[in-house]
Amino acid sequence: MPEEKILDDISHRRYNPLRGSWLLVSPHRTKRPWQGQQEAPSKTTLPEYDPSCYLCPGNKRAQGDTNPKYESTFVFVNDYSAVKEEQAEYAAHDQDGTLSTRLLRAEAVTGKCYVLAFTPSHNLTLADLSPAQILPIITAWTRIYTAHLSPHSPLAALASSTTLQPSSHDADVATPNAQYKYMQIFENKGAAMGCSNPHPHGQIWTTTGMPEEPGIELHNLQKYRREQGGANLLEDYAALESDKKERTVFENATFIAVCPWWGIWPFEVMVICKKHKLSLVDLDDAEREGLAEVLAEVTRRYDNLFETQFPYSMGLHQAPLEGTKEEIEASHLHIHFYPPLLRSATVRKFLVGYELMAEPQRDITPEQAAARLRDCGGELYRRKL
Repeated sequence: MPEEKILDDISHRRYNPLRGSWLLVSPHRTKRPWQGQQEAPSKTTLPEYDPSCYLCPGNKRAQGDTNPKYESTFVFVNDYSAVKEEQAEYAAHDQDGTLSTRLLRAEAVTGKCYVLAFTPSHNLTLADLSPAQILPIITAWTRIYTAHLSPHSPLAALASSTTLQPSSHDADVATPNAQYKYMQIFENKGAAMGCSNPHPHGQIWTTTGMPEEPGIELHNLQKYRREQGGANLLEDYAALESDKKERTVFENATFIAVCPWWGIWPFEVMVICKKHKLSLVDLDDAEREGLAEVLAEVTRRYDNLFETQFPYSMGLHQAPLEGTKEEIEASHLHIHFYPPLLRSATVRKFLVGYELMAEPQRDITPEQAAARLRDCGGELYRRKL
């Protein structure tokens, strides 16, 4: 039996070079009975327009502003932002050697948070959209990233030469009053992931500090680059997965979607640019089209897997808005999908017990998950109902 096939049947640990961490894999546990919590299946009968929705065109939002009658994407500053551009000043105490200064550390964080409505339609998720319909979302992400990019970044020259035109609904995307370090673009889909509004939308948070997850990844990307003579970890990994095919969900000329070797969530997917691209502004038209296609394929397969509106958290990791030359050049554009469902539309994976106290653990292997997602291509299930 090939060495990797043995891992389908035995408990083992896998290493994640992107985080420098390990996880436990227990394939035999998929046979255990389940009498625990079950989620309610998600609704699939939302109207195209909801007069009570804060994100639908022409409606009033929670704090009284009225949305324009937008026809494509729509972006605005979050009415309930997690970070703000202006707040009371805070200065940490001098490092005087006391226990308080050693153990009770804090630093002020400022930034700007946006909401991006994907389409005017209240009932069209990414899984419902064609690649052509997803392209405006990628364009909006790129515009917002560009507006906050440091003029000192090596990417600034690329950004200034893009052909992306500003949108008439981008009035809120103004030059920030400070240079922020990082921009996190993400989407929470479904009530199981804490989404408070079913209108398909994502968020964009910019902060003065480097967040923990992309910071850990960037550290390991730089480490790999130094140790491997300038090679890029994710470019190498994409080539390896493209060759092996075992964990590939979908692949086109520019991007590959895989259930990563080190994935924690049962149907976790990572979308990786096959060439070393630093950020969204580093993509040409064909590469943006490739990204739109792979996003359509992944999200549609998710919904087809259990024939439900598949919940997930999705986030882009790319070059920081401001950083050293080494940080920028080591960055690699990729997207994480973290979905909670385990064995059906109603049974989810919980990160508890051993996962919280020791290290992450998964049952279904990435190879098994990828095979099931590969088989879920084709037309979106609800169009056949």
